[in-house]
Formats: sequence, C-alpha cells, structure tokens
Amino acid sequence: MSNIRSVIFTLLLTASTSFAQISVLKPAFGRDGMVSSADSIASAVGVEIMKEGGNAIDAAVAMGFVLAVTYPQAGNLGGGGYYMIHLSNGGNYAIDARETAPSRAARDMYLDSVGNVDSHRELIGGLSVGVPGNVDGLILAEKKFGRLSLAKVMQPAIELAKNGFRVSYALADVFKRDKGRLSLYRTTMRYFSKDGHMYEAGELLVQKDLAKVLEKIAEKGRDGFYEGKIPEMIAREDQETGGIITAQDVENYHAELRRPISVDYRGYDVLSMPPSSSGGVCLAEELNILSKFDLSKYGYGASESLHYEIEAMRRAFADRDKYLGDVDYVSVPVKRLLSKVYADSLAKEINPFSATPSIDIYPHLIHPPHEGTHTTHYSVIDAEGNAVSVTTTLNSYFGSFVVVNGAGFFLNNEMDDFSAKPGAPNQFGAIGGYANSIAPGKRMLSSMTPTIVLKDRKPFLILGSPGGTTIINAVLQVILNVIDYHMPLARAVEAGRIQMQWVPDIVYYEPEALVYDVKQSLISRGYHLEPREYIGEVETILVTPYGYEGVADPRGPGDAEGY
Repeated sequence: MSNIRSVIFTLLLTASTSFAQISVLKPAFGRDGMVSSADSIASAVGVEIMKEGGNAIDAAVAMGFVLAVTYPQAGNLGGGGYYMIHLSNGGNYAIDARETAPSRAARDMYLDSVGNVDSHRELIGGLSVGVPGNVDGLILAEKKFGRLSLAKVMQPAIELAKNGFRVSYALADVFKRDKGRLSLYRTTMRYFSKDGHMYEAGELLVQKDLAKVLEKIAEKGRDGFYEGKIPEMIAREDQETGGIITAQDVENYHAELRRPISVDYRGYDVLSMPPSSSGGVCLAEELNILSKFDLSKYGYGASESLHYEIEAMRRAFADRDKYLGDVDYVSVPVKRLLSKVYADSLAKEINPFSATPSIDIYPHLIHPPHEGTHTTHYSVIDAEGNAVSVTTTLNSYFGSFVVVNGAGFFLNNEMDDFSAKPGAPNQFGAIGGYANSIAPGKRMLSSMTPTIVLKDRKPFLILGSPGGTTIINAVLQVILNVIDYHMPLARAVEAGRIQMQWVPDIVYYEPEALVYDVKQSLISRGYHLEPREYIGEVETILVTPYGYEGVADPRGPGDAEGY
C-alpha cells in the first residue's frame, strides 16, 4: 500500500484546483489499465489499486469510497448506485444498490390537502430520503468479484477523509451555488463550512467523523454500516429533519445481484442495467428501433439521422413512463419491450418526413414537467479485461442537504424519483405511472445507465453518465458516434448532443449539436427546439488493438488515467 499512500500524499500537497469546472479534453492511453471518472483523485486511486495487484472491481470499489470523500455532491455513503460488471471469464453481472422506500412510506405521502404534490418535502429534508444502498453495493461487488481485501481498497478513502484533501474549483462552485439550502441544517454547515463560510477552492477539507465510519466499514464489512450505531444515527438524523426512516429499515437493506439487459446492435453486444433502473431497457429499445435505419448513410448531425434518433428516444421514454418500475413489486413487460418484433412495429410508426406529436403516444399520461441534472459515473478496465461501469448518486447535488450527525455524510433525496402522483413529473421531468408509485421497501425508478459494449464477447466500450433523464440519451449518442458514425473516442464524447424524453414535446440541444440548416429542417418536420448548456457527462473507455483509450467528458471536471 506504500505506493497508494505516496499518491495520496502527493494529492494532498497539490491542490486539486488546477482544473476548472469545464476542463480541456484530455484523452488518456494505457496498456494495463484505464479509469475515467468525474474526479482526478478517484481516478488516480483507481490506477494505483490496479498497479498494486487489484483488478478492475477492486479499483471501482476503491474509487466509490474515495468519491464519498472527495465528491460529496454525488459520491456517497448515503445514496445508491448501479454496477455493471464484465469478467474476463465471460461472466456478466449487474448489482442493484438502488435506495428503497422506508417501511412507513405511503403512496400519497407527498400530496397536500387538495391532492397536489408538495415538491419541497419530496426534495429537501428527511422525508425525501430513501434507505441508503450504495455501501452494500460496494461491499457486494468487492466480496463477490474483487481480489484484494475490503480494508486494503478502502485505505485511500480513509486517509483522504482523515487527513483531508484540497477542495477543487468544481466542488467550491457547487458549495457556493447551494449554500442557501445547505444552510438549512446546522449539522450540514458544521461539516461543510467554516464559521458559516463555505469551503473555497484550495482549502483543506478534513472529515474525521467520516473517516471513523469508513474505518468501521473496512473492519466489519457490511455490519460496519448496516448494524450497530450507524443505522441509529441515520434514523435519528432523518427523523429530526422530518423523515420516517427507522434503524430497522437500514438494517434490512440488501443490494440485489441481477442479470444485465443485453441487446445486439450491429454485431455488438450492449449490456446495461435492468430495472429498477429504466436505463438498460430504454437504451436497448432505442438501439433496437435505430437498427432498422442506416444512420451511417446520413452521418452525424444530419437532419435525417436526428429525426430517427429523436423518434426512437420519444418512444422509449413513453414506454419508460408507462411500464417501468421495481420488478420485485410490479410486473414489467421487459421481454416484450426488448423484442425485435416490438422494435420493428415502433420503427414502422415513424413517418420519415415529420415528427410524431408526443400527445399521440399514451395521451392520458401527458403532464407538464420540471428539469434538472445530477449524479456521477466512472468506468474501469484492467489488464485482464475485467470491466466495470458504475453510476452512483444522491439524486440532486448533495441529495436532501441533510448530513448525518456524528457520521459526516449526506443523505439522498431519491424519494423524488417515485411517482408521487401518477402522471405528475419529478425534478427531471420524468412523469411515471402506477408501476413507479410509492410502496414500503420498493426501489424507485432510475435513469442511470452504466453500460458495457462487447465485441466478440470482449469489452469494446465502457461508459455511463450523470444527468437525470438525459443519462440514457447521452450514453446512446456516444455509442452511435463510435459504432455508426465511426468517430474517434474523443470526438464521440465531445460531439454535441440532443435530448428528447417524450414529455415535454421539446428537443433540447447543445449549441454545437445543430447547424442552422439542420435546425430549420427539424422545425419544418414539426419539432420544437430549445437550446441547453450541456447534456450528460459521459466517462468512457475504448478498447483498441493497441491498448486502452480513456476520455473524461469535457463538460465536467473529470479525468481519465491509464498505465
């Protein structure tokens, strides 16, 4: 562990303020391992874990715990996540560490006296919190697929929490932006401000209580978090801020090992997350529809290509909101949604010359939306070809804004991802139906889409993104850019993106995604266009005949690193 400690010491001395919120695109190359994440410290730790004998899963678990320290706006102990894993022996696995509704949760718990959704209670404070699952997901991944001990892979995170790290420009910016809501809770300000002033770039952030929690997990494994004092501390803080989580809710939580969604797209096997995430089903449905059209004939950014992409997105998101939910609670027609026959029927509905009005698809579910983007993703591959794609979140940046007293970590606000009222939108504009209604112990629907693309049963592309409902389409477009439009990886990630999620009936676009003539063509087809600053933040690894190429999306502050 001496090399890892040396790296950590170097990171502590060199402030992570050298990169701004939007970084310059820096492809990385390596033959023995590669990581791509939203945080340079986490990326450095992932590489060092592999250099010291760990596999990709060891590196991913180490990075997950490091992000809980250095990326507190989304990395977490108090949230949830999804893990897509490919082993060099050919095994493919998905770990569902999504949060669950507390045992006292009720279907109408966020409705006011006249039946309208109270979005404040759904987003801020204890009542917005789901039972945390990410720690159990990390431990399950390490126990089942890792090579090193849990204590060894957790040591970097423990030392970073105990000794501190330099606050980056990106973290300082979100501290400043969210100060008003962070200030709602005395405990939160005690941990993440100095005398009422938020930490600024370059300042050392030390988290002694968080280090103690991490040490307990490293020593006792799952029992270090889900038994004893931690469940009691979570329940106390949640209830004191208006929530209903009990210590038993936390003790009863278990991550689930599931079978990945798998779809063939032009000779590539695309593996992604099954429900409780909607990501894999929607991505597969979009790819199945688009496989009916020769996108390469039109090229990237052409109005014809975009027309078919938009219509595929529209139909997949309509099915998301109508059918998808926790498969342990509702019957989800996954087999039908993934079938080529169903995709063919949807493809035939697409008019080659005009847009399909969203109101023509499931009109009884149409409602006005809200918007928002959050979460974090990282991708890892080792010398043997073990690959991991992880998306983890608190939902909004800093989740509920509630920090557990005595433990020092944020609690999520994932209850917003349920359909508080069927047909009513959450903060990301996802509306959902009865399949995603609130029930005790149920996992809320997610858009997280950790994905691994295989060619000849070996990793080819590893990717995922933050961004709420934009995650699915950000991942889709990078896949299309590589496979259909034959772009180099850096260009595939950098290229402008669009977003259509059925409701609202608007195509959002990054300014560089649409040239003037294409805009006019899409408008003439009946599309409503609206610019958006950025869509997704895809952290990607490409396997080439010469080794690994990694790209951290320039829309964020991330870093790819290989060796």
